[in-house]
Amino acid sequence: MHDLIRTNDPVLISFVESLMRDAGIACLVADSGMSILEGSVGVIPRRILVDEDSASQARRIVIDAGLENELRPWNEREERR
Repeated sequence: MHDLIRTNDPVLISFVESLMRDAGIACLVADSGMSILEGSVGVIPRRILVDEDSASQARRIVIDAGLENELRPWNEREERR
């Protein structure tokens, strides 16, 4: 799975889910259940994950929607910069 976005913003999560659904890309919002444990404070970001095979297309869709600043780095090497 490719870690596409990490955020606490429920509107952003919903929007990205909608973008992926419209493009036929399956995505998973991980760590949603953690809000129960943390008391809904929003400290733990939710992760939007897509399959590695769909990662390039999913990233392009997010960029085209003007949300490129929300994307996680593509790989560890990019993350270190």
